[in-house]
Amino acid sequence: MKPINVGLLGIGTVGGGTWTVLTRNQQEITRRAGRAINIVKVADKNLALAKQVTGGAVEITNDAFAVVNDPNVDIVVELIGGTTLAKDLVLKAIENGKHVVTANKALLALHGNEIFAAAQKQGVIVAFEAAVAGGIPIIKAVREGLAANRIEWIAGIINGTTNFILSEMRDKGLAFADVLKQAQNLGYAEADPTFDVEGVDAAHKLMILAAIGFGIPMQFDKAYIEGISKLSSTDIKYAEELGYRVKLLGITKRTDAGVELRVHPTLIPEKRLIANVNGAMNAVLVKGDAVGPTLYYGAGAGAEPTGSSVVADLVDVTRMATADPHQRVPHLAFQPDQLSDLPILPMSEVRSAYYLRLRAMDKPGVLAGVTRILGDLQISIDAMMQKEPADNETEADIVILSHITLEKNINQAIAQIEALSAISGKVTRIRMEELGK
Repeated sequence: MKPINVGLLGIGTVGGGTWTVLTRNQQEITRRAGRAINIVKVADKNLALAKQVTGGAVEITNDAFAVVNDPNVDIVVELIGGTTLAKDLVLKAIENGKHVVTANKALLALHGNEIFAAAQKQGVIVAFEAAVAGGIPIIKAVREGLAANRIEWIAGIINGTTNFILSEMRDKGLAFADVLKQAQNLGYAEADPTFDVEGVDAAHKLMILAAIGFGIPMQFDKAYIEGISKLSSTDIKYAEELGYRVKLLGITKRTDAGVELRVHPTLIPEKRLIANVNGAMNAVLVKGDAVGPTLYYGAGAGAEPTGSSVVADLVDVTRMATADPHQRVPHLAFQPDQLSDLPILPMSEVRSAYYLRLRAMDKPGVLAGVTRILGDLQISIDAMMQKEPADNETEADIVILSHITLEKNINQAIAQIEALSAISGKVTRIRMEELGK
């Protein structure tokens, strides 16, 4: 059978991993796909790097459009990143009737609706397993493996950089800034780490998971995003004392009122498996009504783990390329005309439990004032911890764990607590999730 010809856009870390995995496992992949899958053309600005990685075995160019417009290329693999040139290249490939494989989560989160509509019109496939959680086959698991289920919620550690930082802060008691420098030195964090540490990267991935989990269009602008740059090692230590770990989670839930779509630091009971995922690893919990909670764990980044997912998509596209377009797995799991118009809830309408840390004067009546405010707003206290003031200090830390309540209620409570004369500075708030049911 005629081989499938692949054009590769970008041969950096993931592109190099894709080349390595496809080349090393060529025989096994051919047996699975039913025909050979060959990279025949590579585009990269760094021609020397492309020649080094490929050994000069294929045609190399610095013009990505030369690949997209090549009639001999059946599948275009987009690994250049970004949302401008990448978008133009992907849409042009689709226009030319080529299938597309991409690891570009930002592109899909921001422009997925347009891209999938164009692909449907042209009868081609856009595959994106590598866009979420690197080597973990989470897209296939949610979209196909759990197809019998009504997905209730998804919660994931889907950014390895932030998980490494939080693990180091917990294990070594270091400040965020110190661990960030360490992460940059080790290559876990970029020189500009904003997308990682402020939660944007995780939010891109979460939008994709929400879309395939609930069958909703991409609506990235409605996601709530909060990173870890303001987290204190003090709160990580107190959480530990109370039996919790702090993780940056992407959380999406289906509720009667709509869909929650949020990324933020979260306290998780230490007994949960996902709370014990450390270092740069990723993990995703998916709760289906029939199967219950399921956990997917593995390397969320890296050359070969992510390349593994890219090649898996190439195998899938090769298998499905000749199938009737109506018989293929839909891009967002649900048939295109069956997508839901469920609204994305504003953060004020989200329900969660909360960790609150306040700095208070060590004198009678302070705690009574705080509990009165919480009671007036129907916020129930689950646990409380008061730390003794240090020598020669007149203020102490008070930590309160609440039961589940509306975010807008906790916002009001925090504003009123901060207004008390006995409270010093701002109240620290971290959301809490049980993730058990």
